[in-house]
Amino acid sequence: MFERLKLRRLFTTKTNSTNLLEQTIASGNLPTATNGVAVSVEELSFYQIHGKRWQPPAKSLWSQLNGQHTSSRKGRGMTFSEVRQYQVGDDVRQIDWRVTARTGKVHTKLFTEERERPVVLFIDLTPSMFTGTQLLLKSVQLCHLAALLSWIAIGSKDRVGAMIRCGDTLTEIRPSSSKTAVLQLLNRLCEIHNQSLSTIASAPHVIERRDPFPALANLCHKGSELILISDFSTLSEQDITSISQMAAQNRVRAIQIYDPIELGNTQAKGIQTLQGRDQVFSVNLSSSKAKDSIKHAFTHQQQQLSEQLSQYGITLSQVSSGSPLLQQLLQHPF
Repeated sequence: MFERLKLRRLFTTKTNSTNLLEQTIASGNLPTATNGVAVSVEELSFYQIHGKRWQPPAKSLWSQLNGQHTSSRKGRGMTFSEVRQYQVGDDVRQIDWRVTARTGKVHTKLFTEERERPVVLFIDLTPSMFTGTQLLLKSVQLCHLAALLSWIAIGSKDRVGAMIRCGDTLTEIRPSSSKTAVLQLLNRLCEIHNQSLSTIASAPHVIERRDPFPALANLCHKGSELILISDFSTLSEQDITSISQMAAQNRVRAIQIYDPIELGNTQAKGIQTLQGRDQVFSVNLSSSKAKDSIKHAFTHQQQQLSEQLSQYGITLSQVSSGSPLLQQLLQHPF
């Protein structure tokens, strides 16, 4: 329902928001270079060290982004999987003699095969992402998350690339496993993000969209890990169809970035102007009924999106722009 909440002024001028940002940086949960609006490579490099938390042997969904992805077929490989009782046809060279001696029954070792899975990030910098009412703009939180995922990928010896959509422009970055390539990816992301800030400010009601999925499908070779990062406010039925087609040959995850005001959580009062999908309108944020309506619209959209994606085996996660990324991941791992 709501594509853009025009409350950036509240974010940049409210004293309590400034204090919250300073306190969060002091706690070590945000990089010191963070201002909540623009982004820098120095800021995003902060996540290089923290990305190690979600590398093997960590047991979380983030560990699925590593380069040793398990296949459904058991066989002779590099990684030990389990010991089970011997079955006809098992390789006698893999008999576990210690377990056999202890149990009195022949047991054999099984191994999982390993293969590299390139990681491709779809980074959606649509106008609705350039809003934020508490800690960060949604677009800034998106950049932080993209940086963390990139460092996790190369730390696990995967290649990582990206498709960045900003207005009517698509920027394609081919997957690579070098640190230099990741820094170049993050530098390009910062350039596009910061340039878009001025564009959105000068033409806040101009919403240009370009279908990114044909180009994204070409970038994702079969067997890739595709991670969609967006608020999905402009997602259409045709987009869902395109995503489902990519999910048939790739592992796809969707991460929705949202602002606390989309759940009705805000300290703002009085009449505020909001940008909807097709029109601009005013909302009285002093009214509990109005805030409940905003929350209902968002949760309905989120539930509908989750149900649509789950039909194709795609999980949907949420990340708020109102609290530090690291804090959210440690308290509520995906």
